[in-house]
Amino acid sequence: MRMVFGLVLLVGIALAGGAVYLAKDRIAQYQAANAQAQAALSKIVPTKTVYVAEKSLQYGQKLTREDVRAVAWPENAIPEGSFLDIATLFPENTAELRVVLRAIEKDEAIMALKVTEPGEDTGLTSRLERGARAFTIKVDVSSGVSGFLRPGDRVDVYWTGRVNIDRESDNGDVTKLIEAGVKLIAIDQSAGGELGETTIARTVTVAISPQQVASLAQAQSTGNLSLSLVGAGDDTIADAIEVDQRSLLGIASREVQAEVAKEKVCTIRTRRGAEVMELPIPCTN
Repeated sequence: MRMVFGLVLLVGIALAGGAVYLAKDRIAQYQAANAQAQAALSKIVPTKTVYVAEKSLQYGQKLTREDVRAVAWPENAIPEGSFLDIATLFPENTAELRVVLRAIEKDEAIMALKVTEPGEDTGLTSRLERGARAFTIKVDVSSGVSGFLRPGDRVDVYWTGRVNIDRESDNGDVTKLIEAGVKLIAIDQSAGGELGETTIARTVTVAISPQQVASLAQAQSTGNLSLSLVGAGDDTIADAIEVDQRSLLGIASREVQAEVAKEKVCTIRTRRGAEVMELPIPCTN
């Protein structure tokens, strides 16, 4: 009987020890899972609702509710001008729709600068900033960078012509940089940033100040204008550039040496016997 009691006691002790071990293991697992959950919570970034494009949107397309969707966007990374409220994007007090001004890719945030106000026209006036004016430049395949220009690009404008101010110092035709980093807002009659294929433009329209309008108008009427495309990420400003035929060919300018006028001497001749003598006298004229 004692043997049976002792055996039961040993079994009980073993079961109790196993239960304690299992409980300890469970507690350790729970603590590890809790620590992971706390770490994950600490990494959660506050978000806000931002409306993005449901599909690619092109210039001139009307923006409807089916074209946008709401997503959770990190609060500290929301692009400026994004729409956070559907009532702001699609006002309830008007049936007019906004129109896309610039191409918007799928999942890109809808921003105020890329769409018009409800019912607003999409003409060039919406692309002109305060104080800017639109001016059209005539181009061809050579001066228009072979059709690779697009609205939104920036170009340097060069003038080539002959300066007729001083004929004695005429060095032939001159090419000079007259405007740097001018923004294109339209190609021919297209103001959209996306063109289906490369086309040879006949005109380009730029956004410039009134003073620049006068300069380009004068330059276009007195010579030829050529455009040079500026890289998308290039923020440098071109220096003053001027090249004439002599500097291009490395011909040194001719130095005109003024002739020194010889002093005029007046004389009279006198004869003394067979000898003739010349005597200097003051010149009266």
